[in-house]
Amino acid sequence: MAGDGNMANSEHSLNQSQTLGSPVQMLTEAIQLHQAGNLVNAEHLYRQILTANPQHSDALHLLGVIAYQCGQNAAAVQLIRSAIEINESIAVYHNNLGNVLNTLGQDNDALNSYNYAIKFDKYYADAYSNLGAVLSKLNRLDEAVSAYATAIHLKSNLPEPHYNLGNALKELNRLDEAIQSYERALSLDPVHAYARGALLWLRTLICNWAEFESDIRQISINIQGGQRVARPFTMVALSEFPKDQLLCAQTWIRDRHPPAQNPLWNGQIYHHPRIRVAYLSADFNYHATAYLMAELFELHDRARFEIVGISFGQNDDSAMRHRLIEAFDQFHDVQSLNHFEAAKLIRGLEIDIVVDLKGHTAGARPTILAHRPAPVQVAYLGYPGSMGADFIDYVIADPIVLPFDQQPYYTEEIVHLPDCYQPNDRQRKISETTPTRRQVGLPDTGFVFCCFNNNYKINPPIFDVWMRLLDAVEHSVLWLLRDLPTAEVNLRREAAARGIDPSRLVFADRAPTEDHLARHRLADLFLDTLPCNAHTTASDALWAGLPVLTCLGKTFAGRVAASLLHAIGLPELVTNSFEEYEALAFHLATHPDSLAAIKARLAANRLTHPLFDTPRLCRNLEAVYIDMWERQQKKFDTNNM
Repeated sequence: MAGDGNMANSEHSLNQSQTLGSPVQMLTEAIQLHQAGNLVNAEHLYRQILTANPQHSDALHLLGVIAYQCGQNAAAVQLIRSAIEINESIAVYHNNLGNVLNTLGQDNDALNSYNYAIKFDKYYADAYSNLGAVLSKLNRLDEAVSAYATAIHLKSNLPEPHYNLGNALKELNRLDEAIQSYERALSLDPVHAYARGALLWLRTLICNWAEFESDIRQISINIQGGQRVARPFTMVALSEFPKDQLLCAQTWIRDRHPPAQNPLWNGQIYHHPRIRVAYLSADFNYHATAYLMAELFELHDRARFEIVGISFGQNDDSAMRHRLIEAFDQFHDVQSLNHFEAAKLIRGLEIDIVVDLKGHTAGARPTILAHRPAPVQVAYLGYPGSMGADFIDYVIADPIVLPFDQQPYYTEEIVHLPDCYQPNDRQRKISETTPTRRQVGLPDTGFVFCCFNNNYKINPPIFDVWMRLLDAVEHSVLWLLRDLPTAEVNLRREAAARGIDPSRLVFADRAPTEDHLARHRLADLFLDTLPCNAHTTASDALWAGLPVLTCLGKTFAGRVAASLLHAIGLPELVTNSFEEYEALAFHLATHPDSLAAIKARLAANRLTHPLFDTPRLCRNLEAVYIDMWERQQKKFDTNNM
């Protein structure tokens, strides 16, 4: 939100002061103090003005602005609305009321306020920019783009609408235009909050690597300097440095999701016959997280646990959605609730342990847990990194993805499951019908290297290895996921630049899960990525019988495939350098007997090893929950002695 219209339109105040015959000098001095950040003395002068004239709308409005700046949002709404009742036609009043309402999560009311601001000042660029931000939150993206475009037309030197326009265009998949918007925002303000990270992310999505290495270096420098430069997931996906990932997450939490001053849970001890565990996610629908977790929810021991679903994502009315609702003892859709209301619901349910499955991924709402609605708050599965938040107590991992020597890079206490941290659903069906190679665009013969990871996980170092493998293994092809048209064009161009015929890159359209799993049978070897591995994608391949070759990374995100391979009994497919990775890939591609032996072991281990033993993982996870609950009980028993 622009929000900087607070003081920018103080001329309204001066003009009205003269009209009302108020002491102009006192108001001018108060505004100067306010702009200088001396809120205490500014507030004192505003109150003096109101003592002399309780109907002074400017003083009421600016006092409301101070309340907003101090986090006293309810008081801010009351004060600014009082100013509007006195003088409805001042646009800045409505704009700033919209800012407060937006902070409170009252999106429709904020929308009305910004529209009123525009009604009374059709040239008010900040109000158009703020209007666009709320429209984006409401997923009215085309309208948001129009609002941002108007703001830019009215005042082209404002970076914020350029940045927000980029965000809206990104959501509309108009990535080339979004990139231009971010570039314009950075040209106006080279340290604009999060613009550089957003630009890097979009360039990575479309595999535009022209400035990849320099962008990563610069963002690392900015993060270490405490700047707001990138969203946490960007660094988890693209950085190999756990310290940078932590610093980025901590900065994001301070800026966007600070802990509530008045936590909802304050040490109360619950006495429930069963431990109440709530899973919090936006992905209780047709989503990869749901496909990993569904059977786990169903298998929880109802004699010891009451399992609650808290959903703030879309209801897609899919079969998976209905299955998940049935899997929980209680299911609450909180999509329409603001963060505080959702947190109050969790507190009212007296949840013992709340498990966040989103972290800092798309659609996450960490502010819900920033209100501390539960005694124990846990991060699990959805985000392979530290949330950087003191209000998250534990992160559930395993010894491979997150060894204890990584604790300095986590604000959460690391807790290990004994085998692999990742659950799987043994009920995932694989279509009995396998397409022909020709039907999916593969040549009739030749070795098929495969990587169905999202395109953002592909970067120049790993692509170099892949192209050398294609060059070394005659008639081989690389089978990739078709994600974005621009990415496909760029990857083919990068292949040609490395001397490889671009037609040897074959792209697979997205397909229903059963069909997607079935087509894995046409591939010979799955090649993993680094610094961010295949996660659900690796489980898909192994479940379908396709060996995965990985390289062990330095961070959680780069060690997931290694954990999966150990849990399926194929540790020899975990390499420790790109040189080992390339050599083993070449060996397997040129020694059919070696690859066949690995595939045979994978088939034999599929239902006997821990990776796909969901009941075993469920028991291990429940043991972790019981330990967390008991530790919490002992802590407060001790405190109350």
